[in-house]
Formats: sequence, structure tokens, C-alpha cells
Amino acid sequence: MAAGLKTIIALSFVLAIGFLLVILSAALFHNFLTLLVVATYVIAPLPNWICGKCANPDDFMGEAGYAVVDLGRFCTGFLVVMGVALPVLLAHCALIQVPAMAMSIIGGLLIYGTIISFTQFFKEEQDF
Repeated sequence: MAAGLKTIIALSFVLAIGFLLVILSAALFHNFLTLLVVATYVIAPLPNWICGKCANPDDFMGEAGYAVVDLGRFCTGFLVVMGVALPVLLAHCALIQVPAMAMSIIGGLLIYGTIISFTQFFKEEQDF
């Protein structure tokens, strides 16, 4: 599947909407704790990427290299769940308001979805 200019423009537009929602959730309600969601969603793909590079793709080793990949997926899953759970926890503790929570969660999911879509569209093909 070839990703072209239209894909880049669409992903940039969705990413901008995600950042806008998170920034507005902080600015409109005068509480900047919701900006922590951006950090979790930006850091979330890193364990997957790092552990994917550290895994041994040797066919002779069998299942030995997959433990590192599973660790990366676990850490990524933890960070994604934390990106959703953190605004819920902050709203439950009355540190942020519920509309700010909703805007932060939707914006964060748009940001993470854009990052994942970008890596899927533009990943390198491996030739064997």
C-alpha cells in the first residue's frame, strides 16, 4: 500500500485536531494537568520500537527473541491505558472537570491513533 501526499495531509489534520482538543481542555478550564496525556501518548510507541529493534529476528533461534517484543507491547499497552485512565482519575479526584476529561481522552486517542497510522503507512518493507 503506497502512502502519498493525501495520506500525510490527512494524518497531519487529525494530529492537529488531537493536539487542539488536548490544549483546549487545558486552556478552557484553566487546569494544565490534562497536558500530561500528550506525554503518555507520545512516549507510548517508544517501547514497541525499542524492543522491536532489540529482538533477534534470526529464524534459527525460534521463540527466543519474542520475549523482548512482548515486553515492549506490554509497556506500550500500559502507557496507552494510562493515557485514558489518568484523565479519568484526575476527574474523579475533582482536579479537572468532566468536559476537560472527555476532551483530553478524545484528543489523546486521536494523537496516538495518528502515530500508529503513520508508522503503519510508512513502515519499511523487508525483503528476504
